Amino acid sequence: MEEKETQTEGIPPQEERPKEVDLNSLFPGKAYDLNRLFPDDDSKRLLRDVKRNRRDIERFLKNLEVEEE
Repeated sequence: MEEKETQTEGIPPQEERPKEVDLNSLFPGKAYDLNRLFPDDDSKRLLRDVKRNRRDIERFLKNLEVEEE
């Protein structure tokens, strides 16, 4: 019984996997499958973050233009 306890103690708890990124829904209107072009999860997360950052930057610039008027 002690062997089972020591075996489970040495195994770190599994990290929660982040939600899978669907590049085709992030970048609609493309004639090719983006998920097949970028099968790596890290690449998908990077592209999702780039899109999010771009949207935030565009929103920031829009707010600057409104304040100038």
